[in-house]
Amino acid sequence: MPPSLQPPRVRFAPSPTGFLHVGNARTALYNWLFARHTGGAFLLRIEDTDLDRSEVRHEKQLMEDLLWLGIDWDEGPGVEGPHAPYRQSERLGIYREHTDRLLAEGKAYRCFCTTEQLEEERREAAAAHKPQVYSGRCRNLSDADSAARASRGEPFAVRLRIPDHPLRFHDIVRGVVEFPNETVSDPILVRSSGMPVYNYVVTLDDALMEITHVIRGDDHISNTPKQVAIYEAFGWKPPEFAHLSTILGSDRERLSKRHGATSVASFREMGILPEALVNYLALLGWGAEGGTRELFSREELVKEFRLERVTASPAIFDWEKLHWLNRHYLKAADPERIAELAWSYFAAAGFLAPRDEASPAAAVDAWFGRLLALFLPSANQLDELPAKAAFVFRFDPATAHANDENAALLATESAPKVLAAFAARVAAHAGSVNPEQFKTWMNEIKVETGAKGKDLFHPVRIAITGSHSGPEFDKLIPVLEDGSQLELPVHVLGVRERIEQFMGSVMGGGQ
Repeated sequence: MPPSLQPPRVRFAPSPTGFLHVGNARTALYNWLFARHTGGAFLLRIEDTDLDRSEVRHEKQLMEDLLWLGIDWDEGPGVEGPHAPYRQSERLGIYREHTDRLLAEGKAYRCFCTTEQLEEERREAAAAHKPQVYSGRCRNLSDADSAARASRGEPFAVRLRIPDHPLRFHDIVRGVVEFPNETVSDPILVRSSGMPVYNYVVTLDDALMEITHVIRGDDHISNTPKQVAIYEAFGWKPPEFAHLSTILGSDRERLSKRHGATSVASFREMGILPEALVNYLALLGWGAEGGTRELFSREELVKEFRLERVTASPAIFDWEKLHWLNRHYLKAADPERIAELAWSYFAAAGFLAPRDEASPAAAVDAWFGRLLALFLPSANQLDELPAKAAFVFRFDPATAHANDENAALLATESAPKVLAAFAARVAAHAGSVNPEQFKTWMNEIKVETGAKGKDLFHPVRIAITGSHSGPEFDKLIPVLEDGSQLELPVHVLGVRERIEQFMGSVMGGGQ
């Protein structure tokens, strides 16, 4: 292996067997930030030797997810470089050549033990309370005997001869880590099927692709001594390692689907912005100097990121903090961009026509922007918006009456008087209602009925929206009135229609 290169070279090497989840996304981000901070190279390598579970659709999805997060690669699928190919399934010939070399040099050996024999060894070791490691039964077979058995077609795996000394490596996050050689045993490099195992191919690929720093999850710590032994067998210098802490749920158990969404695709579908997710992922185990700052643009993360600032303590996934960050970035984003993203959620709810059917009229676009301005401040993620705005598109007096809190507010002595006075003014008014007219009416009704505060406004709000809480009237009323004039899949009712329907339900016994 050539000497370590400067600037550094790092890689992200996912298996295309499922969605890109939070832990792997953070690993990819830390590798990318390290490469961009140091001026190094970031490689994407697809580890698809598990042919039964690897799928092209998963590979495509994970690359789309990385690019959505803004994580691009300098070498990898679609960006060919001097270390191609970048899919392990296309590198099997390279692995065979190196296996032949190890066998020829006596650093690896054929193992003819059957599955039954190995299982029996494990049972005996467990019964004797000894480490369940390979006994080395085939380690001392002569070259002639080994070759003869192989030539007769007897199935065999290939094992590495673990050296007679502790296996030690430096971890940037954890310091020096050492494993006694007897706890590692002689690991299998190539199965009897001929397929090389993970620890073997990942080490070969890292060495041949000149990776200088391996940044990955701490679930790989137990794999590292085997990989260090493989480096030693080839006479290669191991890279620097940095094992990232586990991400836990709020119950301090390993993050999983039971804690909610864990895949990048899920966050994207929910309407979490990529800049919010990147900012949040960066904080899951890392912090800038000072430790109090939490808002970082992508450029600021690149400038600030240091592996030395990564902690070995487990990170707790905090939905509240992610939502806080997303609200911040939703507010800071270009309104046109947010409108473009939000539209699909309203189309899926049947409130708007899909954008791919026809470009909306300019009036609809402008109105939708004002609608979003009403509800976006209270939304944690974009997929919440249709439910928050549902009363604009679907007004149901019966549901409003059925709500216990609404019913209590409508049962007060002043509520019928306020509603009757408001309905009379709407009936006598020609044309649409504007905020100034509404304000004048409410001041008159206050004097006329003696009602004030919630006794004055809550009945009217329930009659117009179906709820006793919601957006400010001066912003809501124009959205309702203007929306009633637009051609939408669902007719938006103006104030007049809402009051008429609500009062009609009262007269019909809705209360």
